[in-house]
Amino acid sequence: MLSGSAAGGREALPRFPPALRADPDPSFGRSALHALYDLAWIAFAVLGSPWLLWKSLRTAGFARMVRERLGQGLAAVPRATRPRVLVHGVSVGEVKAARALVEALEERHPGLEVVLSCTTNTGLEVARALYPGHLCVRFPADLSPVVRRFLRHVDPALVILVELEVWPNFLRECNREGRPVAVVNGRITRESHARYLAFKRWLPEFNRISLFCAQSEEYARRFGMLGIDGARVCVTGNVKFDGVRIGPVVPDAELARLVRPLAERLVLVAGSTHEPEELLLAVAARRAAPAARLVLVPRHPVRCPEIVERLRAAGIGCQRLTELRAGARVDPERPLLVDTIGELERVYALADLVFVGGSLVAHGGQNMLEPAAQGKAVLFGPHVENFDQEAALLLAAGACRTVADAAALERELARLLAEPEERARMGQAGIQAVASQRGATRQSLEALEQLGLEALASERANG
Repeated sequence: MLSGSAAGGREALPRFPPALRADPDPSFGRSALHALYDLAWIAFAVLGSPWLLWKSLRTAGFARMVRERLGQGLAAVPRATRPRVLVHGVSVGEVKAARALVEALEERHPGLEVVLSCTTNTGLEVARALYPGHLCVRFPADLSPVVRRFLRHVDPALVILVELEVWPNFLRECNREGRPVAVVNGRITRESHARYLAFKRWLPEFNRISLFCAQSEEYARRFGMLGIDGARVCVTGNVKFDGVRIGPVVPDAELARLVRPLAERLVLVAGSTHEPEELLLAVAARRAAPAARLVLVPRHPVRCPEIVERLRAAGIGCQRLTELRAGARVDPERPLLVDTIGELERVYALADLVFVGGSLVAHGGQNMLEPAAQGKAVLFGPHVENFDQEAALLLAAGACRTVADAAALERELARLLAEPEERARMGQAGIQAVASQRGATRQSLEALEQLGLEALASERANG
């Protein structure tokens, strides 16, 4: 089981070396390496321009993402009136994981302004929904002039990277401008670790980061193998457990009516699905539980037109949530496709059984803590490398089950939808498992404070 302050307590944090306020390697050779890296970015932009144009024409929002990553819109960023802390998460999962940390930062340090940055379109949309009133910006492309312009406009006193989003030029420019960088909720998969080991003498230069707050001892060990000063690494736990709301979420009446029009009909929710999981779920549900209401919530709603066509080709008609909200008649016999962003948590609240996607395909899985924390029985496939510790925790608690393939999925759907007492037991086990792991946010914040969070902010405000 994951260690946690609520599950037996943690040792006192060690004393960390001072925050990095300058370039730790200003050598000519290192400068030449970064110049070559910049040239590689430029070459990619030139040689890849046909692909970029094709992608922009084919994919909604892609062109906007490219423009914003190159700095469009930065001129509209208001000048800081308080010292800023930049919290960066690459996409939706990291943005949600940061929620408890952002709240704790603002509660204990009201003199700071927390700014959120994301790379993906969905991440940015979720950030703006989760953090109303906060400045939410697009993370820059890792080209030196673009990074410098980003840092000049956003002007963070401290940068907090959620999990591990490391870009060589971004780290270097932060060092050169005296902006310390910390990793919170740090994790590194076996595959990524192997790649970093192969290139650790070159890029992305982990020695440019002042503090690593790792989720577990294993992740801390992997960071240590990358040549990082061990004194800068500590284990604080997984802040996702603090950011997940425990207990049922109450959806609005309209969503409840559209998702669950018949109270007696069981609801199966497939959340954060990837191609081709929607079709696999639809076929399995039709065979195993034809009377159940199937709700599909794809990880990327931009795929919804493609999903509709794939289901139609298989003889399965579906309804889109936006169509129902526009006045279409609800047909509980047909799967419901949620083609909007930011509603998964409320949709989970209406489920009797949840399948978490990105796991029947080699994607690495998606966050299974959200439905478990609401007391829902959870299923997922074998590919959960990106959430291996969370999956292990829930499996050990008996809160979820793994299905090896589509055939196993069909069998488990039939079994669990017919066993309300077992679903209830699994749901209660999930709530207890998530609750037992809380406390990582407090530990992470204490580590940031020891690094000199308030002092760093005050220096930039006065300097």
